[in-house]
Amino acid sequence: MLASLIQIAVNPDESVNSRRERAASLVVAQRGADLVVLPELWPVGAFAYTAFADEAEPLQGPTHDIMAKAAAEAGVWLHAGSFVERAEDGTLYNTSLVFSPEGERAASYRKIHRFGFDKGEAVMMGAGEELVTVALPETTLGLATCYDLRFPEQFRGLIDAGAETLIVAAGWPERRRSHWTLLAQARAVENQAYVLAVGSSGTHAGVEQAGHSIVVDPWGEVLAEVGAAEEVLSVEFDPGKATTTREQFPALKDRRLGLAPRRLA
Repeated sequence: MLASLIQIAVNPDESVNSRRERAASLVVAQRGADLVVLPELWPVGAFAYTAFADEAEPLQGPTHDIMAKAAAEAGVWLHAGSFVERAEDGTLYNTSLVFSPEGERAASYRKIHRFGFDKGEAVMMGAGEELVTVALPETTLGLATCYDLRFPEQFRGLIDAGAETLIVAAGWPERRRSHWTLLAQARAVENQAYVLAVGSSGTHAGVEQAGHSIVVDPWGEVLAEVGAAEEVLSVEFDPGKATTTREQFPALKDRRLGLAPRRLA
């Protein structure tokens, strides 16, 4: 498979509508890839808490529609990163969308672990309740968002649900970049799965972003990584390696304590 991770920059001088158009153009430019991934909350910025309510949109709103069109134009599976969703009851969620190469919505995922402790996302947004996987022809994706990366039980649950390739869309801060790389490799090794982790670039509400999008194979080897600037990381990988790794080194079969797939409510 050929995956393209779009490490888009969030510039406060660029309007959300303009960034949507630019992100769509970047997606269409990846025609020929199998899978394209965008980062967390790229329309508004992961730390731009004061803009969340104003920029919130319904599940099938402007971000949904422009990303669906871009996926169809490019003919790719598209993980469109995440945006601020306003549910029918008014609750805000940090929601990711996945589209098929025909532009059909294949899945949505509401971020389970909200960052901020007693402020920001943690108090402004609702928590997702479901583990989400997406079956592609070549592999099954398991979806996670940023802070989720610190909770290994979520990833073990995704593996139990059949995931072989773990997608992490993030707006990870530069000051904790060493954790980003370490955790991406740990999640790959312990689950014998690929990890495709895409961060954003730029500065969100004064918080410098780490960038450094990374692709890690099921043995924990880094296949590709970029720096902090806006960039597209394209990498070819063999999705079957997750299966062969698990056969050659069947550590997952020796588990004594496990998390079965379930709702988290």
